[in-house]
Amino acid sequence: MCQATVYLVHDGQEEEIMKDVILLESADEGVRLSTFFEAPQTVRARIQRVDLLKHTVMLVAEQEE
Repeated sequence: MCQATVYLVHDGQEEEIMKDVILLESADEGVRLSTFFEAPQTVRARIQRVDLLKHTVMLVAEQEE
């Protein structure tokens, strides 16, 4: 299976926010994350890096204005 773990980088710290992510979608509000058994979650962030070998996605928190 090819699920990924998603991390959010905020103030230089990495925080795991979701495991077993099967779909990432760009949304007006940020990035929508979906898994098999949980409701989709939208994060106010942008994609920084996707590492397909390690199955990780790094998101950077967007600054709120």
